[in-house]
Amino acid sequence: MSEENPFKGKTGLRRVWNALHYSMAGLSAAYDNEDAFRQETLLAAILIVLSLFLPVTWIGRALMIGSVFLVLIVELINSAIEAVVDRVSLDRHPLSKRAKDIGSAAVFLALLNVVVVWACVLLDGSVVF
Repeated sequence: MSEENPFKGKTGLRRVWNALHYSMAGLSAAYDNEDAFRQETLLAAILIVLSLFLPVTWIGRALMIGSVFLVLIVELINSAIEAVVDRVSLDRHPLSKRAKDIGSAAVFLALLNVVVVWACVLLDGSVVF
């Protein structure tokens, strides 16, 4: 017996439209409820605009912008993990702590990746100051 999700019945353009709606709701929920996501969104806006004015190659710029978007993506996943853990129980539990700490570590590595990518692009010799 299959236990399919009853909300997965849409196909074609309707499914794409619904997915877009759910994605926008998720972005809005993250922005409204997650301080870290708001801070990283502000940082992303600053860095992306800055990257447009730096004298780097288009590939370098794409890597810089991509690394910034990766932080937002990882933060969204981290926030989703935290929400599920909190939904299951607000009690302190070693597995809940582990899940949240691992999510936090993923965000940290994504932020470190921004520093490394930006340093590599800016210090590769193609930037003239």
